Amino acid sequence: MRRTRTVPTGARQIIAVVLPARLPADPPWPEGPLPFIHGARTTTTDTRRTYFTPAAASVLYGTPDRPTRWHRQVRHAHGSATIDGIELLRTPTEDDPDRALAVLHLTITGPELLDTLRSLAHRPGTTPPFEITGPVLTALLQDHAHTRPNTLLEGYATVETDALPYTVTLLTPGRRPLPRLNGGRDHRRWPAAQQWLWALASRTNTDDYPPDPATVPQLTAGALRISADWSALVLRQGAAFIGHRRDHGPADPFYGYAELHMRSIYLDALLFGMIQRTHIDHLTEDLAQVFTGPGEANRLAGLERRIAHFRSTYWRQHLTTHGTANDLLMAYQRQYRLSDRFTEILAEAADHNRLIQTQENQQISGALGILTILGLPLGTALGALQVLGDQNPWHLLTATTGALAATAALLTTRYGRLVLTSLRGRPLTDRDN
Repeated sequence: MRRTRTVPTGARQIIAVVLPARLPADPPWPEGPLPFIHGARTTTTDTRRTYFTPAAASVLYGTPDRPTRWHRQVRHAHGSATIDGIELLRTPTEDDPDRALAVLHLTITGPELLDTLRSLAHRPGTTPPFEITGPVLTALLQDHAHTRPNTLLEGYATVETDALPYTVTLLTPGRRPLPRLNGGRDHRRWPAAQQWLWALASRTNTDDYPPDPATVPQLTAGALRISADWSALVLRQGAAFIGHRRDHGPADPFYGYAELHMRSIYLDALLFGMIQRTHIDHLTEDLAQVFTGPGEANRLAGLERRIAHFRSTYWRQHLTTHGTANDLLMAYQRQYRLSDRFTEILAEAADHNRLIQTQENQQISGALGILTILGLPLGTALGALQVLGDQNPWHLLTATTGALAATAALLTTRYGRLVLTSLRGRPLTDRDN
């Protein structure tokens, strides 16, 4: 039986919960991301823009004329969890302009950090904390300033309640070192910090997933050693940051800035990866529908324009000249094979384009063949009458009828059937032979 801890696990226990949302209208909240303050530094939109490239910043924060991000500072406590604020980031796609991401910033007190993550992951035997997808979150999103005279709800932001959230967690040790989660003899060589790093990123405990000692080195092999003081691990459904030394509290000269970075630019790098994954998912689905009906050339042309737009706007592997945000983005991309998937999309689109070009060339050749088959007998007959100087209308009718009969006869030959098949845009079969 798992022993209940009676003391707080860490000095800082921060969770950012990312949920897919719908945003039909811009919320009446302050524009930009949620600002965080430590010392003399504040993570405003302007300060974050200096960290990212202009192209990445326009996706994450929008432009002065067209903002894409809003925030609301709140202070709502429920048990061991306190909601510090909420953000909305508009992430539209070609077929879903209302798509967005909702980011909920939480502070956890007491020993319930891992239990809170497990409940967010819908692990067996857990219940959602503070009804995160229920009345509390709905009240935060549907601010009273949204209310319209006709009380319609089309302007409200809503969260997809059935979706599994992505979590980004920060844990730093307090006066006591982090306890070992797997205390068996086979896990003695697995440091406690790496055990917590894996548990928080995967949102599991030993009951959910007892690690095999033979695979333990592989579980945290992709961890990013940011500095001597902390590390990060990015997995498919969560990311975690772990401190390696004691956190001296709010005035700590390092961990205050570490929390600032984790809640701002490092979170933004992961949000950028989520936006990339959404677009790649949509491109993959649309690519599979190219040949589902007539008009495939127009569908492919539209898809190629979307691929070009995605490539110039969203497809980035280097967001900044600073290394950590790039490393986090590439770690997220590796989890979902985004680079390989986008390469496959480009290759498949090129193959589809070659097939459609071949089909169009066959149809053009077929049309030219029809003109040849039709024009050769008719041109020969009319040319013979002109050379003979025969202007008898009956002779002209007879020559035209004979030319059409010759054309029909030519169309029954293998060459004629090949021309008709090419004109219809389908391959020649044994029956056509």
